[in-house]
Formats: sequence, C-alpha cells, structure tokens
Amino acid sequence: MDAAHSGSPDARSPLETQRRSLIFVNRFFHPDHSATSQILSDLAFHMAAIGARVQVIASSGRYDDPKAVLPTYEEINGVAIHRVCRPRFARGSIAGRAIDYLDMYRSFARAALRIARAGDVLVAKTDPPLLSVALAPVARWKRLRLVNWLQDIYPEVAVGLGMRALAPAAPLLVAARNASLRAAAVNVAIGEVMADRIGAAGVAPARVTVIPNWCDDRAIQPRFYRDNPLRRAWGLNDKFVVGYSGNLGRAHEFETLLSAAALLRDTPDLVFLFIGGGHLSGPLHAAIEERGLNRLFQFRPYQDANLLPQSLTTPDVHWLSLLPQMEGLVVPSKFYGIAAAGRATIAVADGDGEIARLVVANDCGVQVTPGDGRGFADAVLTLRAQPDRLAELGANARRMLEAQFRRDQSIGRWADLIDRITTSAL
Repeated sequence: MDAAHSGSPDARSPLETQRRSLIFVNRFFHPDHSATSQILSDLAFHMAAIGARVQVIASSGRYDDPKAVLPTYEEINGVAIHRVCRPRFARGSIAGRAIDYLDMYRSFARAALRIARAGDVLVAKTDPPLLSVALAPVARWKRLRLVNWLQDIYPEVAVGLGMRALAPAAPLLVAARNASLRAAAVNVAIGEVMADRIGAAGVAPARVTVIPNWCDDRAIQPRFYRDNPLRRAWGLNDKFVVGYSGNLGRAHEFETLLSAAALLRDTPDLVFLFIGGGHLSGPLHAAIEERGLNRLFQFRPYQDANLLPQSLTTPDVHWLSLLPQMEGLVVPSKFYGIAAAGRATIAVADGDGEIARLVVANDCGVQVTPGDGRGFADAVLTLRAQPDRLAELGANARRMLEAQFRRDQSIGRWADLIDRITTSAL
C-alpha cells in the first residue's frame, strides 16, 4: 500500500473539514505488523473503502523495529494517518514504558481535540493501556461518540501478573477506567467472558457488545502436511509436530508444556516447534537447556506475513496457554489462525475460560488444566496415535471458524455498529 501524501505534523487532511469522521486511536498502525495494528488496519481500510471518512491517531514507531520513524502525516487508501509522538524507550524497561505511555496519553488527547468535530465517532483501543481514561474527557468536551475497543483489561492484567508497584494505585485506576467505560456509547469486548467482566464493572448491557478479533481466513486455509514447503525445509516431514505460533507473553505459561515434554522425552518422531518470540521465549529456551530437552524442540523466528498460511499448517496440532487469572482480561486471538489452518488446539487454560469453552463446544481440540503435564502428554500421545481423530478435530475447527469467526463477519459487525452510532441522535 503506497502513501498518497505525507507532510509536516500540522498538515491537515481534507477529511478534517468534514463532520462525522471515524477516528481510531492506537499506538501502532499500518505498515506496522503487530497484532493490534493488523486488526485495526483491516477495519480502517475497509471502512474507508465503503465510503466512511476515516482518520487514525497513532505513534510514529513500529513494534517490530524500535528505530523506525514513520511519517508524521500521510494518507493511505483513503485513511488519514496522524502520527503524533514517538516511543523513546525499549519495551523491556517498565519505567521507560510508563514515560512513553504518559506521552502518548497527552499526544493522543491533544490530537483528538484538534481533529475531532461534534458527532464524530472516536474509537479507542487499549494500547497503551487505559487509553479510554485519557480520551473520555475529550469525547465529552467535543461531544464525540466514544467507542472503547478492549483488547485487554487494565490495571487488572498488570496486577494479576504481579506488578506490585501498581497495586496501591489500582483502585483509583479501576474507578477511572470504569467511569470511561460507562461514558462510552459502546464498549466492544473480544470475547464473552471479557464482556461479563465489563458488565460486572457497572456498565449497562446495552453499552456492551462482543465482536471477536479475526485472522486472514481467506489466505490461511487447511493444507495437507506433504504439500507444505516449510515443513519440508525444516526437516519435519517424518515428525509429529506440536506447534506454538506467535507471542509467548507474561499472560501465558510454559511449565505445563515442559512437564509434558519431560514425560515424552523418549517418544520417537516427536518435535515441539516454537515459531515466534515474546517475553517468555527466552526463559523457555533456558529451561529447555537446563532440563536437557533440546532434542525435542525446534525454534524458528517470526515468519513474514505471506508465509503465515504455511507456518500455521506446519504443526500437526497447536498448543496455546493462558494463566487462569487472565481469563476475561485477555483473549488469545492466535486461536482463530489455528482454526483457519484446520488444526486442532491443545488449550492449556481454565476449563471455564473463553478458548476452553470454544474448544469443547466445537470439538476442535483438547482442554488441559494449567499445571497438568500428564494431561498434556496424554493428549499428545492420543492425537499422535489417532490421525483420523486429529483430522476430524481440525476439520471441526475450520467449520467453527466459518460459522462464527470469519473476518468478513467481524468486520461487517463493526460496520453495522458504526453505522448505528453515527446515525443515532446526539
């Protein structure tokens, strides 16, 4: 996608002179390839293509390249992009991230004040966390229709992951966050359990809706193992491959996997394939070395987006995990890519959680309680011994996606929602 125009920070898009624009706010946007950016870019470009006046407020940085600096203003495929700040610190520094967040809150709020007009729809994502708290006063002052698009729920995520320094301020942050949710025209959750959490915060049911995230389900299609060039290139054609694809972050865990791997260390032809990175990928690698499990594991970096249809169909079965205390606070959206690829999932998650419910209800995998290494090992051995059953689970996964989680379905629901909000009375 090529830019049609770029210029100074004060350059003004023709869309700014029109009423009732659709304004998205998020840390990253196209050409960045992070998860929140890809989802937002899909929606923004679609809305522009069907005639909406779309603007985006973002930073000038890229998740995958901290040194990159994108233009301060450009128009791409009908979307006006305002990049109003630049992250200055690495993601590994908590203090640095806090400074960056404060700068983004200020810069994003000022940009919204400058760009927005009464009646516009302002869609705030949750990167940086608690962005709605900074934008709710702007929406009230400018008479905007605020939509909170929740990818996660802070500060509960941070507190649940052990950030003790945040605990004293958590009640105040929760109160401010809840006020911003109640002030919104609509709050969009990406899962039913998350929607329950929003309702428990005192938000009226009429102001909560569920629209799942999505993947490129047209490009990602079920593929027979022997037709996969990556599987051949990585020497996996004669292996039973248990895969993980994407970010292994603080909300996940790998101890259940390692316990299972220790039990399976003498299993012939078994490989655990890890494609990606994340906060826990280094500790996982170190733990594998310490326990002498290297033979069972193969690590690969993030693959280019055009290789995703191949990388997701390389494993025979995927696994994913979520800490029980994170249920309803985050949703592992990688599940949709696994389903699109026609692969079964071993879900290491609470049995009453979002993904576990879907796995069981749609018969597309196995749920394992976190900490149950024996259960994980038994699932691997059972699926390895029953290829017909494994194929059935994968077919069920794709069938579930076709029925409930296609990209065009979720984007269509967003388009309908925005139309209703835009045409409603102030």
